[in-house]
Amino acid sequence: MARVCFTLQVDQDRLDEYRARHAEVWPEMLAALADAGWHDYTLHLADDGLLVGVLETDDFAAAQAAMENTAVNRRWQAEMAEFFSGLADGRPDHGMRVLAEVFSLDEQLARHGMTGTGATAPTTSEEV
Repeated sequence: MARVCFTLQVDQDRLDEYRARHAEVWPEMLAALADAGWHDYTLHLADDGLLVGVLETDDFAAAQAAMENTAVNRRWQAEMAEFFSGLADGRPDHGMRVLAEVFSLDEQLARHGMTGTGATAPTTSEEV
């Protein structure tokens, strides 16, 4: 399963309201996300309004397309649009800026034959 990370920009004067809305996401929206293949989906919000989303999915394009086809998502996006700045077409789900992963601890540990907890790094030529 691939991990996807994206950013959006929430208007700074709407941060508290944005947090409150996400504390009580509609149950039908939660079900639609899960049914569409969005797993371990989290949102992280900075004080300047930078919103970072992280999720795992087998196919992000397919997961997005599945959500695009739901009435609940269209309603949610319409209600959430007012919280964001810099959206070309006014829909937050169309304004996601997907980031490329540049580091994975687990992948690099595995490449070096190391496990996570208590991993001991092999000696490099620079340390000898």
